[in-house]
This record gives sequence, structure tokens and C-alpha cells, in this order.
Amino acid sequence: MARKKGNLIEALAVLPWPLGVIFGIGGFLAVRFGLPAMMHGNQFTSAILPIAILMSWFLLAGGLLGAAMSWVGRRRRHRLLDAQQGLDNIAALGWRQFEQLVGEAFRRQGYAVEEHGLAGADGGIDLILRKDGRRVLVQCKQWRRRQVPVNVAREMYGLLAHHRADSVKIACVGTFTRDAARFAEGKPIELIGGEELMRMIREVQAAQPENVQSAESDAPAPTALASSAPPACPRCGKAMVERSNRKTGQKFLGCSAFPACRGVR
Repeated sequence: MARKKGNLIEALAVLPWPLGVIFGIGGFLAVRFGLPAMMHGNQFTSAILPIAILMSWFLLAGGLLGAAMSWVGRRRRHRLLDAQQGLDNIAALGWRQFEQLVGEAFRRQGYAVEEHGLAGADGGIDLILRKDGRRVLVQCKQWRRRQVPVNVAREMYGLLAHHRADSVKIACVGTFTRDAARFAEGKPIELIGGEELMRMIREVQAAQPENVQSAESDAPAPTALASSAPPACPRCGKAMVERSNRKTGQKFLGCSAFPACRGVR
């Protein structure tokens, strides 16, 4: 079944959050001040002004709420992608989360991603990608056990001309049938199986600055590493180890190569 169309706030929530802010502020200014100025001197101005004021606040609130939902959704997708450790994790996702995961992976590759809203659990166009003037249609198949058949590739290929797209990508958790692979040969169709999708996800995970900063914060400081390293033996250069004098019990550093080397410190 196809997805139902949402309201204005839901439409803004799937766009980049700055667009919601611009829409809200722009709509507020246009209706609150622009409309009364255009109707200045009109006998109906006094009657319309209270409605315009109320409507302007609704537009501002709707735009800001849509922007907030967009920002929260973006953070959720960010965490969803970074949490994936293998195909078992991906296979356990719902079909909607799977679409969001694939979209975020492409977004980190530099694509502008539009969640198209014409698909559903049963297929269709899930994402539209834009990059370098090219338009790419994406279908996501979150099937755990079934191979993606050739008819899926045929259907997506048939949508190229209708949507004036340059190519098609079909991403799945599992694999594609041989007929699907043969049909895609020589055509602007990219089949992304589970293993390839996991490689793509790991690449964009590793490329994130936050991951690098996290790794750096978890690593011990250089001074701590230096202080924990054992000193070298002054005779042979091998590592020194802590030993005890059998008579006095006093601690000292002796060469780890003892008795071949009797260096002490």
C-alpha cells in the first residue's frame, strides 16, 4: 500500500531543518505585514487583519515545529547508522528504519536525499538522490530471506523516463537473483546487496569526524603511554622489570634478560 500524504508540518519535517525556519519566518512576515500593506485602503482590511495575524502565527509555529522535527529526525538517522555493526542488526530493522538507514548512508556520501513518499512496505520509489546535477531513484528492499527478483529491477528501470532520472539504485539486505543481475547489466541500474551495503555503511561511519574524535578521546594521552612504558636496560637495551632483593625485600629494576644480562637500575 502507498503512504498517505501528510500535513504541512510533516512535509517540512522531511526537508532540511533550515527550510522549515525560513518557511515559518517568511510566511509570518508575508502574512502579518505584507498582506495588510497590499490591502491598505481597502474597506475589508480591518476585517481581514485579525485573521491575517492569527494565520501568520500559525505559519511561524508550523515552520518552527517542522524544523524541530526535521532536526530531531536527522539526529535519529545519524544514531541509527552509527549503531549498525553487521547485517544481523540491519535485518532486524523495520522497513521504514531500513529506508532511513540507506538514505543517511547516501547523505553522508554527499547526496541530497529526498524521502519520496511514494513507496511503502511493498516497494516503489523510496528515495530520490541528487548530486552533481544527476537524479537517482532508489528502492529499498528489507527482505531477510527472499532474493530480490528481476521484476523489481524491471519496474524501477521503467520509472527512469517517467521521473526524468539518470539512474536507479536498488538496495537490499540479502542478494539478487541471477535474472535480476543479468537484466541490470549494461543499464543504469546499480544493485546493492547486503554485503556491499554493509561496506558502504562502514565507510561512511569511519569518515565521520565524531568517530575520529571519539577514538581520540578514548585513547590514553601520550604522556600516560610514555610513563607506563618500562625503561630500557642500560647494558643491553631490553625492557626492565621490577624485582625484589631476597634479603632486604627492597624493590629495584632488573633486566628482563637476567641471568644473561645483570643490568640493574
